[in-house]
Amino acid sequence: MIDQTAHLDEQITEMARNARRASRALITLTADDRSRILTAMADGINSQATEIMAANQRDLEAAHAADLPAAMTDRLALDEKRIDAMANGVRTIAGLPDVIGTVLETRKHVNGMTMQKVRVPLGVLAMIYESRPNVTADAAGLCFKAGSAVILRGGSEAQRSNDAIHRAMIDSGCGAGLPEHAVQLVRTTDRAAVGALLKQDQYIDLVIPRGGEALIQRVATESRIPVLKHYKGVCHVFVDRDADLDMAERIVINGKCQRPGVCNAVETLLIHRDIADVFIPRIAAAIMQCGVELRGDADVCMLIPKAHPATENDWREEYLALILAVRVVDDLDAALDHIETYGSRHTDVIVTSDTDAANRFLNEVDSATVYVNASSRFTDGSEFGMGAEIGISTDKLHARGPCGIDELTTYKWIIRGCGQVRE
Repeated sequence: MIDQTAHLDEQITEMARNARRASRALITLTADDRSRILTAMADGINSQATEIMAANQRDLEAAHAADLPAAMTDRLALDEKRIDAMANGVRTIAGLPDVIGTVLETRKHVNGMTMQKVRVPLGVLAMIYESRPNVTADAAGLCFKAGSAVILRGGSEAQRSNDAIHRAMIDSGCGAGLPEHAVQLVRTTDRAAVGALLKQDQYIDLVIPRGGEALIQRVATESRIPVLKHYKGVCHVFVDRDADLDMAERIVINGKCQRPGVCNAVETLLIHRDIADVFIPRIAAAIMQCGVELRGDADVCMLIPKAHPATENDWREEYLALILAVRVVDDLDAALDHIETYGSRHTDVIVTSDTDAANRFLNEVDSATVYVNASSRFTDGSEFGMGAEIGISTDKLHARGPCGIDELTTYKWIIRGCGQVRE
């Protein structure tokens, strides 16, 4: 009997070994080479848009048949606009300043040696993700721009879409000089492939999971390789007593309703007690008109009979749906305590005209991104000027918040001497 697991392990090891070889070839490319190849990859996505949409349609049909959650189906779906945005995202990455070789710091030793801290590629990355086929293009583009080889492992629900996008990019990229095995896709849907990847610490330098909390927990638990991650996005908006209520309404509706199935959507609304009687009926009417279900504390339920009583779990929940938990808090301190207790260190917002309250919120909320008077939906690599993002990290080492090219690099010290020895 053939041991299929052993065979899969061998395949993944060979991919990792090839990626390591490719990473050495990538070092020889110039900034112009990287930009030219990325532009060709973007053109490949556009030229094969029909094939990509056909593959995506088959994935969507399978997703509907499997009754996948609406949030996952929304992330899975591609149309001409999303495919064009995907290609333009790769073009934007191509046009970003090249960071490889940047001198971050220069020091002069007393013995005459020059010591430079220089930005270099990480080497080999593994990207493990669910549902969103656009991640295939984003990850391939960002990792390549950052000078690293990448192994992509998408979810089974998007396998046909990922394969079509990957083929389009590789076909065009290779014609422009893309090194062999620089961007690889794991084509098996066998879940054991993830476990096999996570053991490749000899060849892979960093693993980035992007998907549901269960996937990220598994990767963080099993990986022998450093992991860049966030588990979930329990994002808050705190409407302070000195808030502009028109502004607060816009920010809450945008944060919750524009795209509820993403990690930077608002999940919990905190309202200062001094304005609760005025703002709760107003925001409830506006947001329920958008189809949002409210889950509120006793104060909210008393004012809004249609609201469902919130449970303890609601304050920790990442709904990824048109559901919003709402709580009245006594003051800024209570809001800070709530966020500290229930938050996920992802994105939190205060709406206020009080400069002191705003500064306290910015200083005391321990999250990767913290806002005053703006929507949580801006926590996104493209909105931060990164072209695209490889993911969002709530860790503190080695990167935090939306992660782009800079966060996919490291540095080394280069020392130039003329025969110096240590006395």
